[in-house]
Amino acid sequence: MIVAADYRPTHFQWSFSDGVGTVTLDRPARKNPLTFDSYAELRDLFRDLVFAPEVKVVVITGAGGNFCSGGDVHEIIGPLTSQTMPQLLAFTRMTGDLVKAMRACPQPIIAAIDGVCVGAGAILAMASDIRIATPRTKTAFLFTRVGLAGCDMGACAILPRIIGQGRASELLFTGRVMTADEGERWGFLNRLVDPEVLVAVVGEIAAALAAGPTFAHGVTKTQLHHEWNVSLETAIEMEAQAQAICMQTQDFRRAFEAFSTSRQPVFEGD
Repeated sequence: MIVAADYRPTHFQWSFSDGVGTVTLDRPARKNPLTFDSYAELRDLFRDLVFAPEVKVVVITGAGGNFCSGGDVHEIIGPLTSQTMPQLLAFTRMTGDLVKAMRACPQPIIAAIDGVCVGAGAILAMASDIRIATPRTKTAFLFTRVGLAGCDMGACAILPRIIGQGRASELLFTGRVMTADEGERWGFLNRLVDPEVLVAVVGEIAAALAAGPTFAHGVTKTQLHHEWNVSLETAIEMEAQAQAICMQTQDFRRAFEAFSTSRQPVFEGD
């Protein structure tokens, strides 16, 4: 279990302030590729965030003007070519577990994306809840270019829900770059901002979410995730029960009292 202020990862950078935890992929000389170890450490972080209520929001970004260049060619792809089927399956399940952990943690995840965002890096962006990028962002699901299927780490399930089946099919079959303009137009990217203000804009969004009713945010994220696989009738009943739970929180009472006296509510997440 992590304690946000004391957490010291080995394979990426972590900072924590005012309820916002920031993951920075920090191998800028190679555009921040992932390794076996960084995959596993990210998975463990997002699993442990379930038990870190002091963390209200998570930002994931990359150092040096790029987000992430995917799996390291020399440290991952090369070794995989000589592994056995059980070893390969253990690896692909582990990488998939990272996406599961990102979707299961209650904190909203904001991806701050600049430059290269490809392969597993595109998956990290896809698995986030909100994606803010710059006009020079280039996103690509490159798996077919290395002889693999496009169905990696949940891409065939999640990407069509974000940008539509046809557009997702094109990107996953071809591995071509989705430009920043396309990404914003298609709904993959929530907003494009200049590189010089990316950190500031994401910081403002994160701060606003951290100051909001964070228990309720967790409920929203849970419902967004689980309602993919149920009927409309079931979804409406799930939301009725979820909202009734939120109506028992102190934040709901705080909001009513603040609005009644023309004040801004101050939420505390309980």
